[in-house]
Amino acid sequence: MTAPILILGYGSLIWDLDDLAPKVRGEWRIGAGPSLPLEFSRVSPKRKQSLVVVIDTDMGDSCPTHVIESVRGSVAEAVTDLAARERTQADHIGWVDRDAGTAYSRRDGLVERVRDWCKAQGARGAVWTDLDGNFSEATGAPFTVARGIAYLKTLEGDSLAAALEYINGAPQMTDTPLRRALSLDPWWRSHTD
Repeated sequence: MTAPILILGYGSLIWDLDDLAPKVRGEWRIGAGPSLPLEFSRVSPKRKQSLVVVIDTDMGDSCPTHVIESVRGSVAEAVTDLAARERTQADHIGWVDRDAGTAYSRRDGLVERVRDWCKAQGARGAVWTDLDGNFSEATGAPFTVARGIAYLKTLEGDSLAAALEYINGAPQMTDTPLRRALSLDPWWRSHTD
């Protein structure tokens, strides 16, 4: 049997494969991926301006990721599939191709971590969403937990509903600084209880 190409997930991909669904096999293996620095520091137009989780080497905490197998025969095809699902360009998808000895990420140190993990798993490679946190560009101020909570408090209607669904729907292992602070915030708790 050929070694697998694995897709790493940590946000909505876990509950919403969307058009990626026919391009994977098996179920998500929750917590089976490498631990990566995650935080809800991206404002997402796709999610009605909700904050969504991204790899954030500055503000994120190390959290386990989750794994599902691609049906594709090459890492390049798996990159194309994930980019289509994320409605982004291929250069916003990180990848490791152990067979070719090549890799790509927008973040320092991430390739080595994923390459080592792939080797330990016996995987040919892995792909993951490698979007930037854009909080500063979207709001005019750098992300902090306090600013993230203040931003969420400005959301109303469908935008607030999307934020509640997304943040509460993320796997519990996605235990970021913002999520921990929200669990103690009376305003947030009043919307989730």
